[in-house]
Amino acid sequence: MIKNSSNYEISILENMRGGDGSVKIENFLTKDELYNKGRLFAKITLEPGASIGYHVHEGEMESYYIISGTAKYDDNGKSVMLNVGDTTLTLNGEGHSIKNVGDTTLEFIALIVFD
Repeated sequence: MIKNSSNYEISILENMRGGDGSVKIENFLTKDELYNKGRLFAKITLEPGASIGYHVHEGEMESYYIISGTAKYDDNGKSVMLNVGDTTLTLNGEGHSIKNVGDTTLEFIALIVFD
């Protein structure tokens, strides 16, 4: 199967997980296409100042891969800066948040798979 980018499901969420601003989510695959192995494989876009609020993953893990921009990332209470090429991993029972602290768009790939 090949999916053309013009066919991606796109959603815009405001104040995601209690964060600031808008979050654009471009779903590469649907939940059904992940065959109950996960619930998200997407490109996430945050404009300057936008964020996804802190949240804990239960029964799943999430990984981010930074494509563009600069982010402040909360990794279980530890604040770190993320740049292009960095990868994060939040395991079952762990929490995280991310904020675009740069002056350009932050884009990253997000993958959530079940534990």
